[in-house]
Amino acid sequence: MTAEEARECIEKNPLSFLRVSRPDAELPEIPPNDDRVYQRAREVFEGMLADGQMQRDPEPGMYVYRAVQDGEEFIGLVCCVATEDYENRRIRRHELTRYDKEEDRTRHIDAVGANTGLVFLLYRDPGEIYPYIRSLIDGAEPDGSTTISPGVLHQIYRVTDEATLSHLEELFAAVPATYIADGHHRAKAAVNVAERRRNEGRFTEEAGKFMVVLFAHDRVRIHGYSRLVRDLGNYTLPGLIGALLKSGWNIRPYEEIDTTGYHIPPLAAGDAPVHVMHFYMEKTWYEVSRPVADPSDLVGSLDVSVLQKEILEGILGITDPRGDPRLHYMGGAKPLSGLERLVDSGEYALAIAMQPVEVETVLAIADADGVMPPKSTWFEPKLLSGLVVHTID
Repeated sequence: MTAEEARECIEKNPLSFLRVSRPDAELPEIPPNDDRVYQRAREVFEGMLADGQMQRDPEPGMYVYRAVQDGEEFIGLVCCVATEDYENRRIRRHELTRYDKEEDRTRHIDAVGANTGLVFLLYRDPGEIYPYIRSLIDGAEPDGSTTISPGVLHQIYRVTDEATLSHLEELFAAVPATYIADGHHRAKAAVNVAERRRNEGRFTEEAGKFMVVLFAHDRVRIHGYSRLVRDLGNYTLPGLIGALLKSGWNIRPYEEIDTTGYHIPPLAAGDAPVHVMHFYMEKTWYEVSRPVADPSDLVGSLDVSVLQKEILEGILGITDPRGDPRLHYMGGAKPLSGLERLVDSGEYALAIAMQPVEVETVLAIADADGVMPPKSTWFEPKLLSGLVVHTID
């Protein structure tokens, strides 16, 4: 979300938590990394507490987080984890962080004195954890509930019973590792704050923890992450197709597809692994596919890795997937019609819809200390900031 988009949301809803999480939106005349921006976030947060818009829990506890979207229910557990678990790899990651975003969230957490956003963690459920968490909300009334759009519901249920909290801790003590699905920058920033406060003599017990929500890895949804390319460089459409064919790719045009969905069922099939991606150019969808060269290479065999190295960089000359202005991204939880619209408008010359990566692949890469290319995965549910906040002062 840009500062301008956040500003529009705040104008429509003056109580929006974006006033805390994106304070730069209300201070357009000040550089976004100015100390005054972060101080503004703290002032707004303290004002919300003083006005009763947010209430401090009187005792320690956890929350069950329930999200419903498209008729599907997602159940997670909101709690705090130790920054040491990140440092000793009990919390594993599959993406690199960008310094600018990492430093921004570090300064934000330190200034506000709180983790204002959840880190989305996955765990391998041995079988009894998810059913137990789900049972905690049977017949219960939520402590917080909001409908953010038709059919999309987010709820939280507070858990304070000491025996229940102890049992939850015992269950997760037996889980050897958890995995960051979303929130790599928030997690690393929390670790940075703990280190900074230790070095400066400002450390508190709560500063050594950060707020997460834990979901069973087989009970989340994962999408691909679409790419949008502004121009084809020196290529025409026939020229690009020719270059792809020359590089060993198979190209198949579609006559018609269902654009209300999130991805296109592949035409390429077989016993051997196959790279599959779908290009939209000049009002036509094409399947671009070829066999995977080395399936044992966990990162190199990803569709997004081959797309970046051999097509975006090798053919179109887009060498920086994080910073090239010709390349943009769209989360995979949006229908294909959105990609079509952006290309048909002339804003982009090419849209690329990616197949979702298997969750087990993400976990295997994290276990091997591998790093996935940027924008490889789009996990759902997308979590709301502001329902639960963890203060560290």
